[in-house]
Amino acid sequence: MKLLILAANGQIAQLVENEILSNEKFADVQLTLGLRNSQRLTKFADNGRVRLLDVDLEDENSVNNAMIGQELVFVAVVDHDADNKMTKNVIQAMKNNNVDRIISTNILGIYNEVPGEFGRWNHEMVLNGLQAAIDSDKLLSQSGLTYTNLRLPWLNDRNEVRYSITTKDEPYYGVSGSRKSVADLVLKIVADQSYGANDSLGLADPATQGEDRPVY
Repeated sequence: MKLLILAANGQIAQLVENEILSNEKFADVQLTLGLRNSQRLTKFADNGRVRLLDVDLEDENSVNNAMIGQELVFVAVVDHDADNKMTKNVIQAMKNNNVDRIISTNILGIYNEVPGEFGRWNHEMVLNGLQAAIDSDKLLSQSGLTYTNLRLPWLNDRNEVRYSITTKDEPYYGVSGSRKSVADLVLKIVADQSYGANDSLGLADPATQGEDRPVY
């Protein structure tokens, strides 16, 4: 199976990459890692299952070239640009190359689904990029592609995998979660592409439910 990871130098992306390359469960996965400067991931340069590409998500041709021959796409960065050029480029490149399945990251709060004092504070914190995040979610959900949008909590680097999931129509449960937990959910979808198909999944550590501020 051929997996394209865009913004492949991010912390969550690298957790996913390392697990795919070290776990026999994913031995059939071939990785194409797209990032602005592929020199940042030279640690993978000698791995026969990895192809490194310079990819500018704002450039239509760059994204399209990376998409050739892929089967699954993981966009490991949130689209905060007002014109959503990044999301539009990815959707168009997928359609051009008959790639149907995408996992995309977004933020919590795009449906006004975060309750209480934390919801109020979160809205204030994300307001500058909120409309772009909402529009990115809509573009994907209306694209005709098989998508999963991941609404990320406030992230920490705890060395644990612990999270609960809420869907689009449910109140967001929890406040914070580990990057390792997000990577685990991405890997679940890589292993079973029907998981979370055509849905928006919020995730957070259930132990943080009721907190007013992020837990680090």
